[in-house]
Amino acid sequence: MTYFLVVYLSVYSLAHYYTFHKIRAAFLPGRKANISIVMFMAVMITAPILVRLAERAGLETGAWFWTYTSFTWMGLLFLFVTLAGTVDVVRSACLATAKFLKRQPDKAKVSPRQLFTIQAIIVLAVYDYGLFEAANIRLQHIEIASPKIPKNSGRIRIAQISDVHLGLIVREERLNRIIARIKEINPDILVSTGDLVDGQLNHLITEAGLLVAVKPPLGKIAITGNHEFIADLQDALNFTEKAGFTMLRHQGIMIGGINIVGVDDPAVKSWGKGHAESERDLLLAQPRGNFTVLLKHRPDINPNSLGLFDLQLSGHTHNGQIFPFNLLTWLFYPQRAGQLTKLRSGLLFLSCGTGTWGPPIRFLAPPEVTIIDLVPAK
Repeated sequence: MTYFLVVYLSVYSLAHYYTFHKIRAAFLPGRKANISIVMFMAVMITAPILVRLAERAGLETGAWFWTYTSFTWMGLLFLFVTLAGTVDVVRSACLATAKFLKRQPDKAKVSPRQLFTIQAIIVLAVYDYGLFEAANIRLQHIEIASPKIPKNSGRIRIAQISDVHLGLIVREERLNRIIARIKEINPDILVSTGDLVDGQLNHLITEAGLLVAVKPPLGKIAITGNHEFIADLQDALNFTEKAGFTMLRHQGIMIGGINIVGVDDPAVKSWGKGHAESERDLLLAQPRGNFTVLLKHRPDINPNSLGLFDLQLSGHTHNGQIFPFNLLTWLFYPQRAGQLTKLRSGLLFLSCGTGTWGPPIRFLAPPEVTIIDLVPAK
């Protein structure tokens, strides 16, 4: 957490400094205006941290206001820095090329104020679209044929949700949209591959009631993500169980003739809530010959587990959530979100995520509920 705070404060402060420089170049504000802008930015930098403290103190109303305000600002700032930074890089490249070719560079046709205004309008338009995209939950369908699927089962339909992040921002309205999509596909099993809750549980009684009313015939399974530990593990476990899920923590069960195995997120070690046990040993302990689904929050591939599972379902990345952030997540997790990846042995499906974390938007990374149809091979 200390490392995260250092990185967060460093990067976020630099983004604010860059934006302040752009505002000052565009509008030439006076001393009082400069001080006001700096104070506002200082509040926005520290607000997400203060929100967590307010949540723990039970100040939910104030926490909700500051959460929505600070994360809305975070989304706008990210989009602006990305757009303005791209423009600056292109302009610098053009100037460097002109200098190399010993040509006179073209004079700017727009003033800094005009450029800032154009960029601000684009950012607001993209943000508005991002709100729409975040609420428009798509259905992603894949089918896997295997001789390990019992023929008398016909088809086993699994619905996967991931990274819902129920908390101060993702509440009843968004959850109702998610549940409506789940009911459309009538799954046999519902699985949550981590981060069902966000950083703090904020009186999610209504949300637990909505989830407990979803009753697939073969049950509901969940595993921990990193945010279950951030939220307080025991509270997160209690909520997940009240919502009707069976939590698998380094455990496996057999449902409908297939094995479902769930492992804890590696945050279990960082937060001192236990230790990550051997994934290979857990998989070896499952009934052999059955189709095995491994539920694992992060799309890490354990080479020692290959050959012991048929399908790994993961989440965590949100597919970047806001383009071009997905380019950064791709550096850490090269598997493509929203589609099957063929491993040396078995398959991996990485969900794009169902909710949002931080800014309540998605841009070129739509949320999804995944339908996995397991059918007997002909």
